[in-house]
Amino acid sequence: MPTAAEEAALGTSPAAADRAGAASAGEAAAVPEPGPGEAAVVARAYFEAVAAKDLDAMTALWQPGAMDELHGLASLRAPEGIRDWFENTFRAVPDLRMVVLDLIAGGDKVAVHWHMTGTFTGEARFEGAIATGEKIDITGCDVLTVREGRIQHNDAYVNGLQMARQLGLLPAQGSGQERAMVATVNARTRLTRRRRP
Repeated sequence: MPTAAEEAALGTSPAAADRAGAASAGEAAAVPEPGPGEAAVVARAYFEAVAAKDLDAMTALWQPGAMDELHGLASLRAPEGIRDWFENTFRAVPDLRMVVLDLIAGGDKVAVHWHMTGTFTGEARFEGAIATGEKIDITGCDVLTVREGRIQHNDAYVNGLQMARQLGLLPAQGSGQERAMVATVNARTRLTRRRRP
């Protein structure tokens, strides 16, 4: 029989079941109560909310004023910064799908390895770019800090170069366009070196 901590980490405790029932009934997601394995419960609830594109449930799990650092993309302050960025992203990539591949928790830290797919076809711009119609298929990792049932900080890591290539914002790897771009940068670098005393 699983211990209370194991139930909490797996999201099978009675409290987790009650939260799942409330969410399926269309009610606003409740903030998980502190307890054994709470960091894993909160992290899993957050990524389930992202997958469901439920902005209310997502922001309810954040401590107001906490920072979501999407390294190489954006720094978001909870709750409004997170709501605004993800609302725009969901509009830019309407079929966005995120799946948790692995989740490892220890103390107040949780590492979440995820897989995201989607198509850049929406009305909204993504990081200033209009829709290209290209598909994305990437993995990344978030490292969340959770205390008292809320996310206090997150560091999210993704291969931004790979994402930009997939979205059509940069030339494909090994393409003639990429070689021309690198050649231009190299020529500029050589010219700059020659001008230095």
